[in-house]
Amino acid sequence: MSPLFPSLLLALILVAPAQQPQVKRQPAPVMSAEAADWLTRPERIREEDPDRMLASLDIKKGAVVADVGAGVGYHVWRLSEIVGPTGKVIGEDIQPEMIRMLKRNIDDRKLRNVEIVLGTPSDPRLPENSLDLVLMVDVYHEFADPITMMGHIRKALKPDGRIVLVEFRKEDPNVPIQPLHKMSVVEVRSELESMGFKFQKVLTFLPWQHILFFTTK
Repeated sequence: MSPLFPSLLLALILVAPAQQPQVKRQPAPVMSAEAADWLTRPERIREEDPDRMLASLDIKKGAVVADVGAGVGYHVWRLSEIVGPTGKVIGEDIQPEMIRMLKRNIDDRKLRNVEIVLGTPSDPRLPENSLDLVLMVDVYHEFADPITMMGHIRKALKPDGRIVLVEFRKEDPNVPIQPLHKMSVVEVRSELESMGFKFQKVLTFLPWQHILFFTTK
């Protein structure tokens, strides 16, 4: 064997690209703005218990929180009250019509601590190093490019920031949601941990969903 071979092999290893995370799951189609009424259906209180879900996130007054995939703002106006006047909520969505409905709902409620952002399927356009929490309710499974999206979300978080995913439980066949719109704890953990996020905990008290917490370190 040539004495140069070990050195050449080491050089190739050092310059070879690092293995990238992969998501093999088929993304679900994004819910159309034409179905926006489903987001504010009266039954949602019983089926998803949004106030108890948000209370479990332990969000402090003055926090800066982003609701990615905010839709018409169902959680945004609740988050606005939780963070208070010294805090801030960013409501993000990728559909202009959803953004229009979100803005109307925020204006009707005269909320002054909400910023509305039109993102793209690969970039939520959130300010870097600014967020204490990023919340995604029944949204992550619709990301067409989850690796790129989560990379931008990572950059938007403060060093001690948190990510919370709320997803319909795939483990439970009694949850009356199409399988493509469900995720199991194993699926969520395998995808986010492969991207370098650290799993904290999962809460399972909601009727149909689980709540998964992650950090960047």
